[in-house]
Amino acid sequence: MWTYDKFLQYPVKIKTPNPEMAKIIITQYGGPDGELGASLRYLSQRFSMITPQAISTCNDIGTEELAHLEMVGAMVRQLMKGASLEEIEKGGMAGYYVDHGRGVYPVSASGVPFTAAYLQSKGDPIVDLTENLAAEQKARATYEYLINMADDPDVLEPLKFLREREIVHYQRFGESLRIVQDYLQEPRLFTMK
Repeated sequence: MWTYDKFLQYPVKIKTPNPEMAKIIITQYGGPDGELGASLRYLSQRFSMITPQAISTCNDIGTEELAHLEMVGAMVRQLMKGASLEEIEKGGMAGYYVDHGRGVYPVSASGVPFTAAYLQSKGDPIVDLTENLAAEQKARATYEYLINMADDPDVLEPLKFLREREIVHYQRFGESLRIVQDYLQEPRLFTMK
């Protein structure tokens, strides 16, 4: 089904540990507007899309979100790797460390574990595509907030890349919505043989 190249969609090479930054970036891994929820949402919604283009958009973006999940996970891991226990405690990650060590676990920045309640699949293509437009804008805003909190170029550049992909996804979902709306407006003429 996929061809997997063993490199990230955008390189993540963080040299300086920063558990405090890991604590907030992890929200894009398992938080309410994060990549895991986005991927599951789009891959679930594709089954009720009514045009080939809308199906393809949900499938393509849903799988790309998995690549973004991998990037965010790499960022969290690299920000935690090499951090001393004192840095972990000072960065507000002591509770996380006790439960998960330096592993990557899907939680929000406030520590709430991932839940399927973060995603929606209504079965109505107009509703679902509109939901996706909002989801992409929320993810874009979250990346902007993370960028505002970051000062390390090794952290900033991947965050900027991810923010830009949210904008592209928003545009693709808008195109799909227009195609579906046009499709629903076309008269369906059926002839009997």
